[in-house]
Amino acid sequence: MKALVGAILMIVTSAGEMPNGEPTGLWLEEFSVPYEMFVNAGYSVTVASPLGGKAPVDPRSLEPGAKPDSADRFLTLLKNTVPLEEVDLYAYDAFFFPGGHGTMFDFPVNEHVAEAVRHGLAEGKPVGLVCHGPAALVGATDNGRPVVEGMSVTGFTDAEEAAVGLTDAVPFLLETRLRELGGDFSGGANFEPHVVIDNNLITGQNPASSGKAASALLHQLDVMRE
Repeated sequence: MKALVGAILMIVTSAGEMPNGEPTGLWLEEFSVPYEMFVNAGYSVTVASPLGGKAPVDPRSLEPGAKPDSADRFLTLLKNTVPLEEVDLYAYDAFFFPGGHGTMFDFPVNEHVAEAVRHGLAEGKPVGLVCHGPAALVGATDNGRPVVEGMSVTGFTDAEEAAVGLTDAVPFLLETRLRELGGDFSGGANFEPHVVIDNNLITGQNPASSGKAASALLHQLDVMRE
């Protein structure tokens, strides 16, 4: 059995419904692709969420063309997430926040999500966030200032939100909010891979960016171990 080289905490949403009643949650590809990469690289992975228990998965991410291979295995992993407030952040070498529209509703207002972001950035640990996962940056502050202020970031763009027809369903537009908080936001072509790295902060634009963001996080961990 391969010896473990470290531990990564993946934090997923607990929000499974939009205010209009439409089901939402985690976008499964953004969890499954990085999870597989982390495990294959020799890391133990813990999955946590704001509320713990079964994490909701956006049903659209299970449709043909979006549904990952071995989806049932990943759905099983998401049945019993750890409540984030019970997690010892010091026990982990890196943090990764998959997206999905659910994150727009609970990540920005959850103090434990904000603390995980703040801890990772302050301790120099790689912090990866993909698609709507950068919503975790919205509520995170350091000495009263947004942690994203002055940092280069990306995330699901306003144009992509319009393209999927959910501009009016989310509480705010992620690109716009990150810019308002002082983030230096850059977006690539709609639904094409785009990753931005600023020191130990790694952000990916959309589901297609999941693997590239996870690879960047693993590279930073490799460099730290050398």
